[in-house]
Amino acid sequence: MNKILASGGAGFLDGTICDRQVERGNEVLCVDNFFTGCKRNIRHLLGQLNFDLSRHDAIFPPYMGVDRIFKLACPASPVHYQFDAVQTIKIIVQGAIDMLDLPKWVKARIPQASASEVYGNPDSHPQTGDQCGEVNPTGIRSCFGESKCCA
Repeated sequence: MNKILASGGAGFLDGTICDRQVERGNEVLCVDNFFTGCKRNIRHLLGQLNFDLSRHDAIFPPYMGVDRIFKLACPASPVHYQFDAVQTIKIIVQGAIDMLDLPKWVKARIPQASASEVYGNPDSHPQTGDQCGEVNPTGIRSCFGESKCCA
């Protein structure tokens, strides 16, 4: 059994990751501040012996022994990430720094997830990973896209 930390675990994607990890018999700690995460995404897991939920902000990572970290904590909708651009930057960039700092102490693995925002406006559709696009570093969506690039 592996110990899994799911930062932003009550979000849509991380909630699905929590499901799969619990199904595999892994011990899962889901941390979420519920700014955009929803308890309904993980409610069915609350009675499982290998699942724990903690209301916690990703900017202050929980330091603990884990085998794998899934860091998807961030407001992903423009309505939410534009609400407080500085907080969005902190969650994405500082959250990534803190979560990346944790594995060097506990030897955990951490995959990095991003978003298509890092490519900017695509040259063509569908967009491929080798396109540069046109990134707007000062636009209304830049707090999310630029932070994802930095992370």
